[in-house]
Amino acid sequence: MLAVDVFASEPPAGSVPQRYSYAMGVRLGQLLKGQGIQQLDSAAFAAAIDDVLADRPLRLSDDQMREAIAEQQRAFAAQRAQRALASLDAGRRFLTDNAARGDVVLLPSGLQYRVLRTGTGEQPRPDDSVRVHYHGTLLDGRVFDSSVERNQPAEFALAGVIPGFSEALSRMHVGDHWQVFVPSELAYGEAGAGSDIGPNEALVFEIQLLDILR
Repeated sequence: MLAVDVFASEPPAGSVPQRYSYAMGVRLGQLLKGQGIQQLDSAAFAAAIDDVLADRPLRLSDDQMREAIAEQQRAFAAQRAQRALASLDAGRRFLTDNAARGDVVLLPSGLQYRVLRTGTGEQPRPDDSVRVHYHGTLLDGRVFDSSVERNQPAEFALAGVIPGFSEALSRMHVGDHWQVFVPSELAYGEAGAGSDIGPNEALVFEIQLLDILR
């Protein structure tokens, strides 16, 4: 049997089967979240798994389950479309205000940057790979990825990252430290990226160009 309140808010420290069950739940939850599923009725979800594992008759027919999934997917799509419009509007307003700051440079592509520290090294070529430290946030400050927090610089080809990130790096010199403001169309656009970056999200990066890998 599944008991959704076994651990309440406490970390699991019970028997091996309890810890195993919790670990399997975490893996399944991560998989669902990675597919963009944020809302589930935990009691109904647990009951369904319990019914399957116990070989009990299912409480919905195949047709009922298909219709329930389709109906919820339509609701998710409507929510996503609404969120996409709100994010696009918020990003445009933020970038318009940000471009008026005296220390922000606006490029023809719409990319914006602010120099935090000036380096004196080489500039990378479009076909180069680089070593960087970066810290990426949404407009509300939530961190979605950070080599700084991992304390491990990242290495990648300029051609292998989002257009705004690549354009910024192509203008930087080794030793530069910039804050970069990326419009959604130079980031992940309407598709977003996983569960952390929604559709039409403008992004903010701090980027330190540490080295060019040749």
